[in-house]
Amino acid sequence: MTTSAGGNSNPAATKQVAPIAQFFIPAAASLQERQPRTLKHGDTFAVFDHNGDALSGPGSPDGLFHRDTRYLSHLYLTLEDRRPMLLSSTMRDDNATLTCDLTNPDFLGKDGKLRLEHDLIHIRRTRFLWAGRCYERLAVTNYDDSDHHLRMKLEFFTDFADLFEVRGTVRAKRGRSLPAVIEDGSVLLSYIGLDKKTRTTRVSFDPAPDELAPNLAVYDLHLSARGSRSIFIEIDCDRSEKDRRVNGFFLAMRDARRALRSSMARAASVSSSNQIFNQLARRSVADLYMLITNTPEGPYPYAGTPWFSTVFGRDAIITALQTLWLDPAIAKGVLRHLAANQATDINPASDAEPGKILHEVRFGEMAELGEVPFRRYYGSVDSTPLFVMLAGSYLDRTGDTATLHQLLPHIEAALTWIDEYGDRDGDGFVEYGRQTVEGLINQAWKDSHDSVFHADGTLARGPIAIAEVQAYVYGAWQAGAEIFRRLHRPERAAKLLAKAEGLRRAFDVRFFDEELGTFVLALDGDKRACRVRSSNAGHALMTGIAYPERAEQVARTLMNASSFCGWGIRTIPATEARYNPMSYHNGSIWPHDNSLIAMGLARYGFKAAAAQIFEGLFAASTYIELRGLPELFCGFSQRRSHGPTFYPVACSPQAWAASAPLSLLQSCIGLDFDPNALQISFNQPRLPAFLDEITLRHLMVGSGSADVTIRRSGRQVVVDVVGRNGDVRVVTTA
Repeated sequence: MTTSAGGNSNPAATKQVAPIAQFFIPAAASLQERQPRTLKHGDTFAVFDHNGDALSGPGSPDGLFHRDTRYLSHLYLTLEDRRPMLLSSTMRDDNATLTCDLTNPDFLGKDGKLRLEHDLIHIRRTRFLWAGRCYERLAVTNYDDSDHHLRMKLEFFTDFADLFEVRGTVRAKRGRSLPAVIEDGSVLLSYIGLDKKTRTTRVSFDPAPDELAPNLAVYDLHLSARGSRSIFIEIDCDRSEKDRRVNGFFLAMRDARRALRSSMARAASVSSSNQIFNQLARRSVADLYMLITNTPEGPYPYAGTPWFSTVFGRDAIITALQTLWLDPAIAKGVLRHLAANQATDINPASDAEPGKILHEVRFGEMAELGEVPFRRYYGSVDSTPLFVMLAGSYLDRTGDTATLHQLLPHIEAALTWIDEYGDRDGDGFVEYGRQTVEGLINQAWKDSHDSVFHADGTLARGPIAIAEVQAYVYGAWQAGAEIFRRLHRPERAAKLLAKAEGLRRAFDVRFFDEELGTFVLALDGDKRACRVRSSNAGHALMTGIAYPERAEQVARTLMNASSFCGWGIRTIPATEARYNPMSYHNGSIWPHDNSLIAMGLARYGFKAAAAQIFEGLFAASTYIELRGLPELFCGFSQRRSHGPTFYPVACSPQAWAASAPLSLLQSCIGLDFDPNALQISFNQPRLPAFLDEITLRHLMVGSGSADVTIRRSGRQVVVDVVGRNGDVRVVTTA
């Protein structure tokens, strides 16, 4: 199994912690079937079912997690030893709270006669995360005209399992649990890991239960007619001392909502004539900001839940690129955090080399012990050129030369890595290959073990030069040239531009295949072309490495019915040997992949194709609960009056999937910024078929901002300025 935010390689579980292919995500429990409710704040996230319970069992991702350890594995509420019936379960629009409304089933007496009719007792569970703690209020209301005495139980357990254990890895040895400590309405559960760290979960109740055991709290509720009771529960991660605060639930909720509002206030807002799209846009923004964690260097979007709630380099960079127009502060935080964690030496165990940008960081017991190589892991070939690309795009968007001056040593180091370590054999292309058998086999975004292959289906042998990475290197050199030009180093800029043009020529010669009508997937370790059509070629359009005449052919191939299935572009079209619409990387549809392809299509003027992709993904969202796009879904062809087929263990929310609709919107309307001229431009704006009008507010450029409405007028799309702050110009080009 790969452990990137795109990785599900080995189809079979094993019983040892050994090669990386064994760190897979088992499909024993379908996330799509359960549609879990997810909360996140900082380094803490939680997965619950619709009732608000966490149900332990094989393959279950349920529970409360903190820094890659599960601090609560089971939480189960009963009333009179029966599970309450679900009325509704919903996330607040901004993801701040989860609310579950429950009611009683029919309760029979010992004589078999009806003792309490259903739907008379209402239970509302309100829950949120804040600062390493899960807060819950249980409000129990009796809507009957008679008093009732009811016994309510809360069962809770913790396994202190490492995230990789939860994902399916079986460990030969574990640490030891300590006896539970019960005091003053709370239970302290503790575990000493093999890494010598003590991890604690404290479950506190207010008021104190009538009975409290190491794994059970019991309340004997006396509910008067039309009366109610409230019970507050706090679950602390690594707080051994009980925090005795008055109104802790309400104060924490206030702080959590204020922090979320403050964070989201930076972003531009989106509203349209289509209410379903408005729901999608709101969910995209809410999911994005829920996943953002404030690091010492600034806001950083964690990749996704449940499996990837941590720092990933590639995912965050792409998310930042997708949302630069919306909130440039995200890109700044990503750049600064990745710069602070850039590799400075050679370490084969972590695939680190000087100048290389992070792939993944983990904090769990297994990472601390080296049982998995991801404590601080650098095994991605694309994060480093993407880092330079993002730096250039951030400068274009903001004009923030002060930050670029600070980042310059890290940009230089990344560019040096491309030359000295990325191009392993000196052929002018950047290849990847793991340094130890524990490292990731494939180190581009399609990092499944079977994602790079030849036309006959044979897996490619490394080191592998994959198509999109060459495009990213081209983009990095172009971005680097602009950075050095702006920072008054013209000679360095000229050299990078020359390198970029040389790579463009070589890429065209070695990667473009006239018969396929597109760029080949990769060159293998013997420099043989993997003559496979793939979505990877679309990334070449994004950076501009493709010559215009090639771009037209690539666009045509990508939009062919074997590739574009109606919902989006498949990772691998139906024509290829390893095509499987249910696979992770060989026929599925990834929203972020499609958004990057749409960037490229728009770059070369194929706005109709970009809009078609947008329309497909929007149509898919109309079949998704809460509207949020998942990490991926299956690549089966669109059928009339049927929704898409979902992938069983796709993560949701996932940062780059949440950001995909926002990026697709920018690509279609041609939104761009010139901070030096205080100008916002719309280049050949086009609205997808499902939108007649869209309004963007708080579009920041320099020290000013503008509110604009883009609307369809006959066959034209017109842009109206409806608000302006400062001397901002808005320009439209036909």
